[in-house]
Amino acid sequence: MKAQAVLAFFFTLIPSLCGPQDASFSHVSMNEQIVTGRLGEDVILPCSFESGPNVVIHWKNQDTNVYSYYRDSDQLEKQDPRYVNRISLFHGEIHNGNASLSFRRLTLQDEGIYVCYVGTSLGKITKKIVLKVGAFVTPVMKYEKNTTNSFLICNVLSVFPYPIITWKVDNNTSISENNGKEVGSLGPFHINSRVNITGSNSSYQCEIENPLLKQTWTGRWTRKDVLHKMQSENVLLSCKPENSFFPPNQDFTVTWYRVESGSALLLAYFKNSSQETLINQPRLSWKEELINSRDFSLTVKDLHLSDSGEYLCDISSNESTLLTSQTLHVEASPRAPAGIIVPVLVAVVSAVLLLSVAPRAVRSKRCIGFHRERHPPTNQDSSSAGTTEENVVLLLLLLLSRFSCVRLCATPQTAAHQAPPSLGFSRQEHWSGLPFPSPMHESEK
Repeated sequence: MKAQAVLAFFFTLIPSLCGPQDASFSHVSMNEQIVTGRLGEDVILPCSFESGPNVVIHWKNQDTNVYSYYRDSDQLEKQDPRYVNRISLFHGEIHNGNASLSFRRLTLQDEGIYVCYVGTSLGKITKKIVLKVGAFVTPVMKYEKNTTNSFLICNVLSVFPYPIITWKVDNNTSISENNGKEVGSLGPFHINSRVNITGSNSSYQCEIENPLLKQTWTGRWTRKDVLHKMQSENVLLSCKPENSFFPPNQDFTVTWYRVESGSALLLAYFKNSSQETLINQPRLSWKEELINSRDFSLTVKDLHLSDSGEYLCDISSNESTLLTSQTLHVEASPRAPAGIIVPVLVAVVSAVLLLSVAPRAVRSKRCIGFHRERHPPTNQDSSSAGTTEENVVLLLLLLLSRFSCVRLCATPQTAAHQAPPSLGFSRQEHWSGLPFPSPMHESEK
């Protein structure tokens, strides 16, 4: 019995005395722990022990030497080259029983089973750590159209392992993708998942799940009713996220596009975290009070016929994307043809002119014919009548220039040729060759 105890104590001291000798783990029971890390990031493989003198630490991945420490210093002569300058121990914590390994800049090749062996003068322990590496770059949802078709695309640039992708229509019915594309047979994967939505007014939802990282991203697309507006009017293009889709404390960006066949024109941009705002056209505006209430509807002022088209609002965060599409039709303001308006105006104003000038002509002729000597025409009467005629002529010209497509411009020389013959008679002429009685003469009857 004594001999067995001494032998056991001897084998316990062997690792401390021999140092670099490889440890055999086959006869030692080990606890297994799973550690998940992200591609390109850092991770810690935990390993703790009961502290004691003469510490020996070995980390191995199958038959590969990962890290060795004994005689109070690192022993890295046999370290595999792929771990050089990427892993280290917490040297200041070793005497406290901490043999954890720090991994930097994880790669997919770092996945595997790692064994931590620690021996001291008091005993030894082994622990098995299963390292899994996942990748999940935030996906995006894109809306594209060409001359004949419209598509929704869920795109993720880097994901590992292969994700679960689900498409739904109207938040209920599951559908299959029309065309999927993946790049990278061993990972990480670059995935495009596409569905054809030509002519559809339904809402679509794309969900991408990474079960290893327990991370899910959701993209949703909806189409608003078509807007019909008249030229020169203003319009409000609607875009307001649901609180359930974007929690109030979540960072996000808002981007407005005008979608055309094969391209998208950036119109406006807003970043929630910095309150940064960018507007690319002077006729576009955001209302601050709406933004404060998480309403990102965009106002387009003084509409042009060329503003007709499809507009897209994109609200995106790390967890979701909401696309809202709206089509705008701008129609020309109703206007009668200039060929009809101008003759009608000429006739109306000519009639008004005749009605205003004819009584003066009648009174003038009567005065001239019967009381020429007793009541000679005064300069005041002549100037008053002339002023009235001039005012009516000016009124006609202003009306013509206002309602016709041609700007009228008259000079004293051209006005005489442009004015209608009925507007140019003199008070000294007879109306239809007959003299008119004067108002005074009528009053004497």
